Amino acid sequence: MKIQQNSNIPIYQQIATSFQEDILSGKLKQGEFLPSIRGLAKDLRISVITTMKAYEELECQGLVTAMQGKGYYVNAQDSEMLREQHLRKMEDHLQDALVAAKIAGITPDEFIETVKLLIMDMK
Repeated sequence: MKIQQNSNIPIYQQIATSFQEDILSGKLKQGEFLPSIRGLAKDLRISVITTMKAYEELECQGLVTAMQGKGYYVNAQDSEMLREQHLRKMEDHLQDALVAAKIAGITPDEFIETVKLLIMDMK
């Protein structure tokens, strides 16, 4: 896991996003435990509080559950929830792209054409 100290994104959010991507992509499977809070904090050379905040964020999203004395484990992910989370992430990225397009003076038709070209590259 790579953490960017100089990023505008808070460290806890970088950690949560990294785990979220691993869970949603299937790299981390149902029932797998995340690294211990203290262990991850030590590995990343960050505070335990920052790591705990990241794990609590994942718990609020319903991706993990805390088990007393054992740590956090990955919850079962139903396909509809996964689809919804991917859709939400896609919408966020498209929103960012729209802001960049507006700043650059790109017309809606140019934006749509660019998206179409990107879709064709996926095939």
